Amino acid sequence: MSDGRRWLVTGANGQLGGFLADRLRLDNRDFAALTRDELDITSAASIDAALRDVRPSVVINAAAYTAVDRAEVDEDRARLVNATGPQLLAEALAERGGRLIHVSTDYVFDGTADHPYKIDDPTGPQSAYGRTKLAGEQAVRAALPERSHVVRTAWVYGGPGANFVNTMRRLEGERETVQVVADQIGSPTFAADLAAGLVELAGADVPGGLLHYVNAGQASWFELTREIFRLIGADPARVQPVDSAAFPRPAKRPAWSVLSTRSWTAAGLGAPQPWPDALARAIALDPPG
Repeated sequence: MSDGRRWLVTGANGQLGGFLADRLRLDNRDFAALTRDELDITSAASIDAALRDVRPSVVINAAAYTAVDRAEVDEDRARLVNATGPQLLAEALAERGGRLIHVSTDYVFDGTADHPYKIDDPTGPQSAYGRTKLAGEQAVRAALPERSHVVRTAWVYGGPGANFVNTMRRLEGERETVQVVADQIGSPTFAADLAAGLVELAGADVPGGLLHYVNAGQASWFELTREIFRLIGADPARVQPVDSAAFPRPAKRPAWSVLSTRSWTAAGLGAPQPWPDALARAIALDPPG
């Protein structure tokens, strides 16, 4: 269902980028999905060349520095990718025309709330990763306020490669019991659903601004893992709850990462599916054995 628009996806070799390309291909869109080697968003020259060649009317930026712990000792590089890169993209589109959909994260909040975070709740990142992502949000909105959307998401999984669901499935086959953090609560989000939501947004007439997209509901990592075990036919009782102190990490994780999607549905966009349903679909795409 080509709509006459030309789409560009950055970070095509990443988890979200792959699902975005799949979604656009399924929808018969006219698009280019470029890997980091093909489009370096930290280079104004690389961005200029890509925009000149592709001539997109919509850019979805899925490129990001997501190594949360490494960012604590590599904040300059994380800032280059997560803040400078999106700023360069937004500035280039401000000159050439076109919309930018930029993906951000729950880590921009301090993780101490007792309600699902709304788009206008105060930010307060507690890690280098969160600081650089917040800087990227601010740069995009400053450079392209009318034609940009910043979409925060959380706990994204799906597809091949390293992600929480794949790790738990691997550990299920390696260990008799698996200890999982029970004092961090968030919004598990299937990358395929996020990709579909971003494509829907990019094709809709929605004023620029901040939005949240996550699968509906909330869970702890412990609860998520028990549901993973149940869906793959393993005994959920093999999953044991522990607190965050059992797994010290260089970067502080938000204790509360639940995002409200009221902004999303208020914009007339489709309501996200509940996370257990999304997880079941993700497992069905890659069944055990």
